Amino acid sequence: MKIQYFIALLAVALCCGTAQADDTQCLYSSKNSDIPYRIPAMAKNKKGHLIAATDYRWCKADIGFGRVDLRYRISKDNGMGWGNELVLVEGNGVEGDPRCGYGDPAIVADRTSKEVLVLSVCGNTPYFKATRDNPNRVARLRSHDGGQTWSQPEDITESIYRLFDQSEIGAVQSLFVGSGKICQSRSIKVGKFYRIYAALCARPNGNRVIYSDDFGETWHSLGTIDQSPAPLGDEPKIEELPNGDVLLSSRPGWGNMNSGRFYNIYRYTDRAKALGNWEQAVASAECEGGVKAKDNVCNGEILIVPAVCAANGRHTWVAMQSLPLGPGRRNVAIYYKELPDEVSYKDVATFASGWSEPWVVSDNDGAYSTMIVQKDGRIAFYWEDVNDGKGGYEMLYRPLRLEEVTGGKFVIDKKKATK
Repeated sequence: MKIQYFIALLAVALCCGTAQADDTQCLYSSKNSDIPYRIPAMAKNKKGHLIAATDYRWCKADIGFGRVDLRYRISKDNGMGWGNELVLVEGNGVEGDPRCGYGDPAIVADRTSKEVLVLSVCGNTPYFKATRDNPNRVARLRSHDGGQTWSQPEDITESIYRLFDQSEIGAVQSLFVGSGKICQSRSIKVGKFYRIYAALCARPNGNRVIYSDDFGETWHSLGTIDQSPAPLGDEPKIEELPNGDVLLSSRPGWGNMNSGRFYNIYRYTDRAKALGNWEQAVASAECEGGVKAKDNVCNGEILIVPAVCAANGRHTWVAMQSLPLGPGRRNVAIYYKELPDEVSYKDVATFASGWSEPWVVSDNDGAYSTMIVQKDGRIAFYWEDVNDGKGGYEMLYRPLRLEEVTGGKFVIDKKKATK
């Protein structure tokens, strides 16, 4: 009876609810604007409203080269309709001013309150030219009403950089939080809030990971400051494994263009005190059945969701990794992998192996992407599609069902995924 039930459930989903190409919506159009848009970031607030943020690049380049604003839109109906484009924060465009621009947003909405947090690069210093004395700066923005309105930005640069000043591998000269989503733990709660994690693109010596138990008021290094969890990693993402350990997924740098993703796992020995150790980073392209991308280095997203096996009703977990397949920045796609038990991620190499063939979202040129679970159990996929040739992309949103991505093998466990 259970098997028949899930077969029937899958049939209904595939016939009636599978997302089609016309479910795709353009949330921000660079081709219809004199000012280009880039960098997708998305969160779901306590009410289930979706918040889609993006760079609005007056300077037509990355943050650090002039004025950049952050814009946002909100959907209150699972992505069917979106409110007006609103200003999250404006840069002033003044050369050398810490408020010159704000870009590369990373966002998280607290699941138990109306609090929403954005961390952003700010200032007028390019990442590769920054030094400890003149760093990429970090801004914190808060909403206390689910993302409707936002505070003025706070400069928290020193509180992040000084975490690593005494590191045996050297002080960080330049850093920023990987754009997209900040990860909130499903299980680790210390005081009022569930723990949140942010992954840092940092130079020299690769990625760092920080965590906060007070929803971004104070931050701490996850693991020793004397070791990088991905020494060759560039723009990173962070996700929680089913057992509560922490997964790093990092874009390779330009010198490792065809490495796929660098993965690493932080194994807790004491979750409440955040004690534990990082393993050694592994390049997915070097693993059997690993995630691969051809001739590009580009941001993507890692998402792990509770799921049900459509064939027999077995409860499980599914990991998804998005990225452009290439060659170059095109063919944005999603790989997936079942995580039925802790053996499937017993070490980093095991996690990095055995992924599906990629499911292509778009065969256009395309770049960065992010994804979260919506209130209705679908996956909100938000990505850059069709380069306008002037520094921007079409910023597209498409709701996906897990069974669509996995070829009918898995459906999302909506009760667990949306609580």
